[in-house]
Amino acid sequence: MLFSNKKSKKFLLLKTTVITAMAASVIAFSDGPVAFATSSKLTTIYHVYLNGTYIGNVTDKDVINKIIDEKVNTAKSSFKNADLKIGSQVKYIPEQVFRTAASNQETVQTIKDTFQVQAEASAIVIDGKPVVYLDNEETAKEVMKKFKLQYVSEEQLTELEARKAQADAYLPALQENESRIVDVRLSKEVSIGAENIAPEKIMSADDAVTFLQKGTLEEKKYAIQEGDVLETIAQEHGLKMADMLALNPGLTADSLLQIGQEINVTALQPFLEVIVDKEVNQKEDIPFTNEVVEDSSMPKGETKEKQQGQNGSRSVTYAITEQNGVMVKKEQSGEQILQQPVNHIVVKGTKAIPSRGEGSFAWPTVGGYVSSQMGYRWGKMHKGIDIARPSDRTIKAADNGVVVSAGWDGGYGNKIIIDHQNGYRTLYGHMSSLSVTAGQTVSKGTAIGVMGATGDATGIHLHFEVYKNGSLDNPLSYLK
Repeated sequence: MLFSNKKSKKFLLLKTTVITAMAASVIAFSDGPVAFATSSKLTTIYHVYLNGTYIGNVTDKDVINKIIDEKVNTAKSSFKNADLKIGSQVKYIPEQVFRTAASNQETVQTIKDTFQVQAEASAIVIDGKPVVYLDNEETAKEVMKKFKLQYVSEEQLTELEARKAQADAYLPALQENESRIVDVRLSKEVSIGAENIAPEKIMSADDAVTFLQKGTLEEKKYAIQEGDVLETIAQEHGLKMADMLALNPGLTADSLLQIGQEINVTALQPFLEVIVDKEVNQKEDIPFTNEVVEDSSMPKGETKEKQQGQNGSRSVTYAITEQNGVMVKKEQSGEQILQQPVNHIVVKGTKAIPSRGEGSFAWPTVGGYVSSQMGYRWGKMHKGIDIARPSDRTIKAADNGVVVSAGWDGGYGNKIIIDHQNGYRTLYGHMSSLSVTAGQTVSKGTAIGVMGATGDATGIHLHFEVYKNGSLDNPLSYLK
């Protein structure tokens, strides 16, 4: 950044009187030598030039000086600490004439309208164009610092400047969850230069920062009218919905608008943006992977967890670029694995289970004996056999098939019916719990539940029935 060495605030009241002596003469033409003569009746008038442009003439230059003095005094009262000095803005050229043709009133009015007191200011120049004016170079530097401090802290900026002063400064690796500023720069070429301007164009430091950020010092307001919606208002004012919400804190896309309510619709056009490069370290989880292992010895459709998953962790460093506080770039620049993840492993059965029975039935319990056979009992038909006192209360499918029902059924208690897809069906009653559901394919010997005494049962046992083509049959004719 280029800075001027001038520090004092100076006002240039450009008012030097340049008097050029001009002798009026009368030239007589004759056959002899040229003769010059003067007359006591000649009058002096003054031709007035403002910045090289002819304004008019007056008979008394003091009338012009008085106007200039008034403007000077006004400037002095407004800028009491100003270091004033005279410049060369107004020039007078006298002329002697026989008759006065001066236009005092018209010339005075022109000077009033066109003469301006100018001040020497420090301009912040962006890409070769003056954008804001400050009273001196120190204030201009303060503005640029304040502009940067909108996006970084004073401590961060001081630390960065100290580090840049040491060309060989060593940067240690970031610790966990630590960050640091690598660079703070501006989006355009910026310098500070001296300019002569009208004093009212000089801004305060705070106004200059706001102007650079927003491109304006005045916020444009819009009064809500009947039927208005935020999205339409934003479009009509050249704004995106996100910009509209950012300009109006507390306003959301779902906010209820009131007729007459004023909202800010200022389209921000910043002259300059602050670009911050930083490094950020973060501790992050490494998600575990779900792994499926096939097992041909396990029936298809069955799964079991072999190993629980556990996330790992890593220390990762990112190079981040922010523009006016908004992240525009993020790249990983370093990584250290702290703990490897543990995969979640599930074993999945692939063994095909035939849904059609083999035609012969296996004993449906683990041991036990027939405590009651099929036939009339206590005055009514006992439709199947009862098996009691097994060595293990697990109930097994008597043959391959499909579960057509599994649930509570009155006197049967918890009951399962298996269709063996070959004309046979088997029924299992009084179970304490069920481990299959309707629609599930089971193979011969698969555990389907636990023996119990639910429903109308006199004790713990399995009630087992066999049907062939819909007709009840004696289970003992099939069991092996």
